[in-house]
Amino acid sequence: MRCQSWGEHSSFNDRDTVAHPTRSGLIGLIASALGIPRHEATSGDGPPTLFESLGHLRFTVRHDRPGTRLRDFHTVGGGLPTHRTVPTAKGGRRGTGQATIVSDRHYLADAVFSVAVTAPSAPDPDHLLHQCASALAAPHWPPYLGRRSCPPGTVFLLAARRDDPAADLRTNLPLARPRPTGHAVRVRFTSDTPFDDTTSGETTSGETLSGDTAGAVPSARDAVTSLNDDPVRFTPQNRAYRTRPSYTTSHSLPAGLCAGYGPAYLDALLAYLRPSTPQDEPA
Repeated sequence: MRCQSWGEHSSFNDRDTVAHPTRSGLIGLIASALGIPRHEATSGDGPPTLFESLGHLRFTVRHDRPGTRLRDFHTVGGGLPTHRTVPTAKGGRRGTGQATIVSDRHYLADAVFSVAVTAPSAPDPDHLLHQCASALAAPHWPPYLGRRSCPPGTVFLLAARRDDPAADLRTNLPLARPRPTGHAVRVRFTSDTPFDDTTSGETTSGETLSGDTAGAVPSARDAVTSLNDDPVRFTPQNRAYRTRPSYTTSHSLPAGLCAGYGPAYLDALLAYLRPSTPQDEPA
């Protein structure tokens, strides 16, 4: 069972997770792959840094499989001698009978998400995306899905370059879920930019869709909420985040995109990444 955890307001003894990868979690994952130390992961008044360039990234998340929420019950410090218990704010240690700290940590189990990464506002989008893709293919530090105890599965970076990755999420990329009995399946999408009218609401395989949502006006069919997950700095003792809007919509996708699990899903991914050509066909 694979787990992931994308905290948005975690603090002290309650470590939450939202229902999908957060902007801070995805930028942090890419920053780690690029080898950016935490003390350099900050925005300042000086020359633009590599970390600041990651602020140009835009993420569209497809909820292939929402997974199951788990709550993990943790205790820390119990059963230890006084000199090894949890430190207190006054510089001492917790005494006998008060040593144990209880915490709850929340996870998404067996969830699957597909993320389209774009950089429409970057000075050189192709260069930035190439840097990120190269780092994810050979990360400097091991990547994890929101928490260090949640390493990714083997299928992590699907493709380094696609003409329109956001449109691929709606038309071509296989879904990690069983095929339904009907002709269509309802799928949820989340983005840090508005969905325009050509990408909101009902979608079928016969429509031509554009993945460029820069400057789009939110559709009335989109749900808009706020998340405090736009990173300003990741410095260990002074992390800071901005609040930003999060947009959610849903699409009715062709049931044929549902590729199931295991080998069948991996075969469908391979066919997506390496489509057959006429010369590949048997004579």
